[in-house]
Amino acid sequence: MARSGRTLVYRRRIVVTAALRCHESVQIEGDTAVDRSLQLDYSKVRAYWQHAKPSMLGPYMMDGFGFPAAAGRFRFRGELDAVEEAVKDLRSSISVLDLGSGVGVWTEYFAQRFANVVSVEASPTLYAALKERCSRYPNVVTSGDDVLSFEPKGKFGLVFLGGLLMYLNERDVRVLLDRLVPFLEPDAVVLCRESTIRHGTKALQGDYQVVYRSVETYHGIFAAAGFDVVSVKANSAYINVQMSCELIKKWKRLAPERIRCLPVVGRLAYWGLRLGYPWNTRLIPWLLAGLGREFPSLTNHFFVLRPCLHAVVDRRDTSSHGTQLVEEVFENAR
Repeated sequence: MARSGRTLVYRRRIVVTAALRCHESVQIEGDTAVDRSLQLDYSKVRAYWQHAKPSMLGPYMMDGFGFPAAAGRFRFRGELDAVEEAVKDLRSSISVLDLGSGVGVWTEYFAQRFANVVSVEASPTLYAALKERCSRYPNVVTSGDDVLSFEPKGKFGLVFLGGLLMYLNERDVRVLLDRLVPFLEPDAVVLCRESTIRHGTKALQGDYQVVYRSVETYHGIFAAAGFDVVSVKANSAYINVQMSCELIKKWKRLAPERIRCLPVVGRLAYWGLRLGYPWNTRLIPWLLAGLGREFPSLTNHFFVLRPCLHAVVDRRDTSSHGTQLVEEVFENAR
């Protein structure tokens, strides 16, 4: 690609990134504008996941609602359709990189379908469950490293980010995606599953820290990182369970603890909405939107990404001058 072409692309990427940021309190770090109100404290993120419960409900953030274990299995089965659609054209001989793999449910699925899987999970409790679950698969290699310090090796035809990006600051999302490019095969797919909000960006502070972004915000971040968004699909199984979660949260606020009866109320809420799946995931939000209410407040989407041509070319140009720049990006991400 000619230099003038690359300059035009860079300018477009800068414009997209700048347009997405709403700065209530902005500080400058180097040449990057940072909204401090949207920055995560990684020490608190790590502390929260340090002792996460290794169950089908825990990594899905569904503990404490009185739901049966079937709720986790239901969500996984519902998401399976979206994942299978995204990977249907990939060769079975490829290697898969599963970043933030939790208890290894998706790692196990990929191990049954593809030649090799590298699975990375930093939480000690979830990593132990991951190793136990996948110990019978000789084509799975596990790592307990943090995703921002993990050093990929080889080439991957699929990278799966299952609810990882919402625990990273925007800069580190872009750094991580940028780091992946040299390790992607020519027709590789990056598949992200992220909890989303309808507009803008919202960060939760306190002991549980996370950043929820809109679909439009993620579009801009992916473009700035040099990726094309091939498709976006709403996660209807998540939305169905999330409606139950938000109803139980309201019940907790209204009912004294002694009369909450979560094992009963939680199951009633889950199965009541579960029986109306999938039509209620569109009808109920549509009806409430007509009354000026957003329900559920959180949604979830699958994003299928591929690196832009200019990103691949830029990486080839970089490699012709050695790997020093790539190594510097790795170090800066730590």
